[in-house]
Amino acid sequence: MASPAVVAVGSAVLDHIYTLSNLPEPDGGAFAREHTTDVGGVAANVASGLAEFGTETGIITRLGTDSASEIEADLRARGLDCTQVRAGAEESSYTLVLRGPDGERMIVAGGQSVPNLRLTDADIEYVGDADVVFTSAYAPDEVVSRLLAARERGAISNLVFDLAGPLSELDGRGASPTTLDRLLPVVDLFVVGEVAARSYFGGDAEEAIAALSKQHVSRAAVTQGGSGALLLEDDTVTEVPAFDVDTTDTTGAGDAFTAGLIHTWLLDDDSATEAGRFAAATAALNCTASGARGSLPSESEVRAFLQNH
Repeated sequence: MASPAVVAVGSAVLDHIYTLSNLPEPDGGAFAREHTTDVGGVAANVASGLAEFGTETGIITRLGTDSASEIEADLRARGLDCTQVRAGAEESSYTLVLRGPDGERMIVAGGQSVPNLRLTDADIEYVGDADVVFTSAYAPDEVVSRLLAARERGAISNLVFDLAGPLSELDGRGASPTTLDRLLPVVDLFVVGEVAARSYFGGDAEEAIAALSKQHVSRAAVTQGGSGALLLEDDTVTEVPAFDVDTTDTTGAGDAFTAGLIHTWLLDDDSATEAGRFAAATAALNCTASGARGSLPSESEVRAFLQNH
């Protein structure tokens, strides 16, 4: 069986989402007004967004036996190819999503199944047949390094990488700074949020774009939440404004944005302006419901939204 067009490698976890009276300060407190549980994780979110567009998408992840059946059933229900999903005896990875009254959030991760993920030769063959391979800094350094090596020798056609968290959060469980340094000249699309960008590049979004340009990164996106994003293609920078919607939850907005970019900028080869608007609309629509994949839109829904905005 042929591999899907896109393969996402990394995290598929249970998100425990708490809607709080307030986001607490250090040594402070809050009241949990609501608690829900859903499947999330950067790889699962990006893969689910692409599947919603109608793109054939697969996922490589490791689950713990305590929630493997629940997570895999959800991924299959969203149309993902799960032939490379495996389970171990350890506790499944999870996140605690603490959501404030205005949609802002804090995320705490735990569990060992994702840190224990390693790639087999069969996995490398599987990603090698895909048009695009996506991974993030939350995948173990061994995983990111092996995908990078495959891209360096031309065994992967297009590699997309999301520096999804600040370096302090990644220490001991995700991609290392050394791997990031190696990755920049090779990656086909580099995505980073402003908080993670500050930790790695030492400055704001504009400074991150300048550093990426000096590294000759072919395509990059620096996301800024409600302030939009900056896209870099060769030496050209495109400003992408965010869309104003009634926001319920911003969890997963960045992952929805990335899915939109992959769909239009890499698979369809749209211009940076067109791809950015499509990605921003995808992220905005996903923010109108609760959860990381609360309202992932279809391509037709995104196009209809763009016609009215």
